[in-house]
Amino acid sequence: MKLRNGLTSLLRPEDSVLVLIDHQPYQMANLHSHEPQMVINNTTALAKAAKAFGVPTILTTVVAARGGLLFPQITDVFPGQEVIDRTFINTWEDKKVVDTVKATGRKQLIIAGLWTEVCVAMPAIQAIGEGWDVTVITDASGGTSVEAHQVAIQRMVAAGVNMMTWMALAAEWQRDWARAESAGALTEVLTQHGGGSGIAYLWEVQLLNTPAPKSEG
Repeated sequence: MKLRNGLTSLLRPEDSVLVLIDHQPYQMANLHSHEPQMVINNTTALAKAAKAFGVPTILTTVVAARGGLLFPQITDVFPGQEVIDRTFINTWEDKKVVDTVKATGRKQLIIAGLWTEVCVAMPAIQAIGEGWDVTVITDASGGTSVEAHQVAIQRMVAAGVNMMTWMALAAEWQRDWARAESAGALTEVLTQHGGGSGIAYLWEVQLLNTPAPKSEG
């Protein structure tokens, strides 16, 4: 297996395409690898980060008439965008999804979805076998149990799939705080969804804007 190292192995927004898979009520109802609200928060952050960096994002569900619509927190980030509804459990067997990804001309394929062991693992393993550079965002995904999520990650790593969290991905896309065109938008995402890191940033801004006490004398 080819090792993933060196500067060129890092993810770049201009080469990335994001696919968000099956973040739906039915899947969420049997999510037991993570606290559900955390997955919603992280997936929303991932979607907003992709938008901030101009990364094409494909939204897809499986049999939405029975499993429910994509979480509104995600679709609100991309108002009016079509959500591709599939019958294939394996997203990478759905021609419309694959053609949409290919049309972007990008080869760094980033995937997050529910459940990790099913709807994430299958397309990730197939796509990497077809020559795509595949990354799975583990904290915007989740499985039916902690074991199911972890074993799926082990299976994908063995196949050569790269694993990251949403914040690590956002930092890799930014790479340099001198990139002002995305720094402001990314900072907004971090303050909204970055937990303690976002709160610490707001505190820093508060301190910087607090006048120094006048010395007596």
